[in-house]
Amino acid sequence: MVPQPIRRAAVAGSWYPGTEAALRAEVDRYLESAGTPPQGEVLGVMAPHAGLIYSGPVAAHAYRALEGRRFDVAVLVGPSHYVAFEGVAVYPRGAFETPLGPVLIEETIAADLLRQSSVVRDDPVTHAREHSLEMQLPFLRRVLPDTPIVPLVMGHQHPETIEGLADALGTVLAGRRALLIASSDLSHYYDASTAARLDGRVLEFVKRFDPEGLLAALQAFPEHACGGGPAVAVMAAARALGARQGVVLRYADSGDVSGDKSAVVGYLAAVFGNFQGS
Repeated sequence: MVPQPIRRAAVAGSWYPGTEAALRAEVDRYLESAGTPPQGEVLGVMAPHAGLIYSGPVAAHAYRALEGRRFDVAVLVGPSHYVAFEGVAVYPRGAFETPLGPVLIEETIAADLLRQSSVVRDDPVTHAREHSLEMQLPFLRRVLPDTPIVPLVMGHQHPETIEGLADALGTVLAGRRALLIASSDLSHYYDASTAARLDGRVLEFVKRFDPEGLLAALQAFPEHACGGGPAVAVMAAARALGARQGVVLRYADSGDVSGDKSAVVGYLAAVFGNFQGS
């Protein structure tokens, strides 16, 4: 029996296929086309969250790096697109619905985060329409089908919120086989050459594995990424858990699919951990 409550899928049938067979086929096609991931220990990934046809080919590179691995929990951190609030909202119990089956919530870790940090709040309503985490679930169901999640949506991306969440994640997840997932698109609706320049700053800090540098860049120009705060929090928490490297796996923009390079959204797939030959 699936635990209650159930967070119903908000964008199934629009942002991605609403039937099991069609969704499985599309996700598997992207995974099969993704490049060979680096060898080593993965503690975190960064993946985009646009409509599957646009961001799926990029996100697949991050999730391909998780195939054959085992984790006790996947902690997803994404931005809030629809509700403005302070802090970080957790959906603390039950499951998230997907066409590929329900994704259970790791309720003990969710409760530990609530106790550990004042920036984390019990607020399932904030998750009702949000797509930033939902767009990660089709890939998770294919590569880590039995791994429960802790869903976290970040409101206003203040430095104290980002740092508070990173500290809490580092403390609560210590000693656990945990995967951190940052959900973020990059710049929005610039021409492709401008987008590549702006997005290149994010790629630079990811490659240097420098969450503090990325945070400073985002404070100066927030339009580098819609989920920049979640990305910084995941990078800092991954470092606290032992990660020493960031590797960019794939960068692209929406114009690569649509053909319109005049106003694009940037997409990045990356991994955080400790890798051979990187």
